[in-house]
Amino acid sequence: MASLADNLRKIDPYVAGEQPNYPDMIKLNTNENPYPPAPGVLAALEAFDSGVLRLYPSTDASKLRKAIAGYHGVSEKQVFVGVGSDDVLANIFQSCFNSGIPILFPEVTYSFYRVWANLYGISYRLTPMRQDFTIDKKDYIGNENGGVVIANPNAPTSIFMPLEDIRDIVEANSERVVVIDEAYVDFGGESALALLDTHPNLVVVRTFSKSRSLAGLRIGYAVASEQIIATMESVKDCINSYPMNCTAIEVGAASLDDEAYFRGRIEAIVKTRAVLTEGLKKLGFTVMPSSANFVFASHPGIDAGTILSRLRQKHIYVRHFNSEPVKDYLRITVGTDEQVDRLLAALKEITDEI
Repeated sequence: MASLADNLRKIDPYVAGEQPNYPDMIKLNTNENPYPPAPGVLAALEAFDSGVLRLYPSTDASKLRKAIAGYHGVSEKQVFVGVGSDDVLANIFQSCFNSGIPILFPEVTYSFYRVWANLYGISYRLTPMRQDFTIDKKDYIGNENGGVVIANPNAPTSIFMPLEDIRDIVEANSERVVVIDEAYVDFGGESALALLDTHPNLVVVRTFSKSRSLAGLRIGYAVASEQIIATMESVKDCINSYPMNCTAIEVGAASLDDEAYFRGRIEAIVKTRAVLTEGLKKLGFTVMPSSANFVFASHPGIDAGTILSRLRQKHIYVRHFNSEPVKDYLRITVGTDEQVDRLLAALKEITDEI
């Protein structure tokens, strides 16, 4: 006779970065933006009519979709919104990878891809990285597959793949869906959105969590052909017709209005990223070239796990993935100038002591 446990799914879930809560902590482990969202966000919150909370939100989040479509110069029918880009990507895995042929994504990338594939019973094949953690486009050209997923810039490596290489991959897989996850593209590199008009198999995924400082509100979106978006909407309505809450719809739309503030905060992060990179190199770290709001670094003489532990004792939190081939590296979010100065000072103490 089957037991209760026999009826429960057995799966290894995604492990998010820890969320500590110390008043003196420096939290550089989950790639959050160190700056507040645009002033228009606060204005939208203050003007929000709480009376609407008794009602279900719009099923199609049309106000937010129209705002995103206008921002990118596409049709509203080309935009899908979800509860963070994780929700959007999960929908894509369910909507677009149904051939039974393994999909492809890099061996070192956002670990949620593997979790979704396992959860939804999608076959997949991991493609190897070059020794410098760059992606070889040849691995995605001429190889039979049921779809392709590439984070660009990649996580956790922070490395950007040139748009020409993305174009070659999309064109070589014209009968399969190619997903470009651009969670960090605002911090460096060129977006694949420019390819949408001529490549109906392309899906570009974005988030408001990183560059727009709205991680706590959970807003993500995809831009693709009307055919793909319509399929994603159908799958969404099989699960939850009301994924976007009223506040997220209003505030998300408002956050797109202040381009000058948005660009200014990105510029500040990029400048601090350069300071962090140079400071780490002076301490003997090897740092990958970053196009994201984080850096990927290793020290040849000190175990990454040891550094992680010593920083944690000082209430400074970074991310470590204890698996090959990245176990020697730390992923460090770019914080404010003050936070980076404190981090570098702590790292100097650690490197001097060991």
